[in-house]
Amino acid sequence: MLTQEEISRLDEILTEHAFDSSAVIAIMQDIQKEYRYLPQEALTYISGKLKLSEAKIYGVATFYENFSLDPKGKYVIKVCDGTACHVRKSIPILEEFRNLLGLSETKHNSDDMLFTLETVSCLGACGLAPVCTVNDKVHAAMTPEKARELIQELREEAAHEN
Repeated sequence: MLTQEEISRLDEILTEHAFDSSAVIAIMQDIQKEYRYLPQEALTYISGKLKLSEAKIYGVATFYENFSLDPKGKYVIKVCDGTACHVRKSIPILEEFRNLLGLSETKHNSDDMLFTLETVSCLGACGLAPVCTVNDKVHAAMTPEKARELIQELREEAAHEN
């Protein structure tokens, strides 16, 4: 159930795009920026406002890999496991992140929803391998030690924001 505040914010996003159904991707990008994922209630709401079927909205949401229907943490960490990163030992880095955050192959979000950990096939930074990104900022030549430092920095940053 959407709150009045959430409805107002969704209406702002729709207004910014002139309630134009051809801007559905941009609208969904703005919603995801707001929530860090696409909540089902928000998609149902914009479906009605844009006069598009929910099936059409969900078709767009599931077609594009950058959209997520699942909640994500404040910091989305993507660890590359492409060939260059893999041969330069990206798996120990991934395992270190999992250990530090209490995650596994099937559990991707930390309990406090501060972190989401994902693996990707390639980040396009092979010359900097092994790499990870945090909210799309590249961190090159990663090691398990650098992973520990990075998590500590992010936790400190989050603490200062609260």
